[in-house]
Amino acid sequence: MSDKQEMIDGLKQIVKPYIQDDEAFKNLNEDTDFINDLKINSANLVDVILDIEDKYDIELDNESMDKMLNVKAALEVINAKVSEK
Repeated sequence: MSDKQEMIDGLKQIVKPYIQDDEAFKNLNEDTDFINDLKINSANLVDVILDIEDKYDIELDNESMDKMLNVKAALEVINAKVSEK
């Protein structure tokens, strides 16, 4: 799949409408936490997951969703699901 920075940029586009903390968003990196850093609420996190599924044409089960709390975990889940296809 594409390189990590490309994926992070893709993820930034997905989370952008839902973030509450611009500073954390500007500095987004692998360790950025969606809820604690970007202040995305849990309802919006569901929207983020749906957008990720659409963008990468994957289906995420609850276990995968529960893991996706930060950028690094999200990238790992996305990569795993994409490589299963």
